[in-house]
Amino acid sequence: MSEADPHARVRLDMSGEVVRVRLDISYDGSDFAGWATQPGQRTVQATIEDALRMVLRVDGAALTVAGRTDAGVHATGQVAHFDVSMSAWEALGTTLVRRLAGVLHPDVRVHEARIVPAEFDARFGALWRRYVYCISDRESGVDPLTRGFVLSWPRPLDVETMNAAAQRLVGLHDYVAFCRWREGATTIRTVQEFTVRREQDLVTCSVRADAFCHSMVRSLVGSLLAVGEGRHDVDWPASLLLATSRSDHVAVAPAHGLTLVEVRYPPDDELAARTEQTRARRT
Repeated sequence: MSEADPHARVRLDMSGEVVRVRLDISYDGSDFAGWATQPGQRTVQATIEDALRMVLRVDGAALTVAGRTDAGVHATGQVAHFDVSMSAWEALGTTLVRRLAGVLHPDVRVHEARIVPAEFDARFGALWRRYVYCISDRESGVDPLTRGFVLSWPRPLDVETMNAAAQRLVGLHDYVAFCRWREGATTIRTVQEFTVRREQDLVTCSVRADAFCHSMVRSLVGSLLAVGEGRHDVDWPASLLLATSRSDHVAVAPAHGLTLVEVRYPPDDELAARTEQTRARRT
């Protein structure tokens, strides 16, 4: 391949000028084995990284993500970043989003790509993430057009009681009862907001926190479903905050009802401090 070949790939030279690029991403998680790259599995991370390497014509485009969603979980507000040489970025100008749309499968989209300060960190710089879990207790079941994103529940749910139980879970706590154990990972989190609302037959559970541990949101929702159909009282989910290990009594709600909808970051001049603060807390 000659140097004049316009399709020649360029190796990311970290010794030259490098820019950090933020991506705003959405995807239908139905056919993905989660976000994180896994050998032999179709994942969101590997799919986007392959597309970036193809479009940017570089050998490396490793993504750091705000939330590593599980298999089957969706996103409308996912955020990731990667570093790339200025020359590779400038070669595309403002066409990266359009070019990615041309090579990505329709179940994953990059809606925006922009240069951000070097201090921006999609994972450690986030102030909070917000997930929404959708449930329908409609007697006839979920509408066929939304069945991939809404959990069909066979019994009526008491949303007022579920919301009251959710309020008791807000705050700084050890959520070990609701998390799958991971070596070296803390289960202490700050849930900043947790609400349950109904609009006709659609019940939405919206939860916002500084971060979430593995399967935490789906377990929290699972505990509220037990309250909503009357199997446990309103105080039961909060009583589990006293546990010292994963609770066998909490069912993990199915993945397809869950969507990562928003990630919020501080102003640019506070990014470095936020990242340092978060890293210190995680260790």
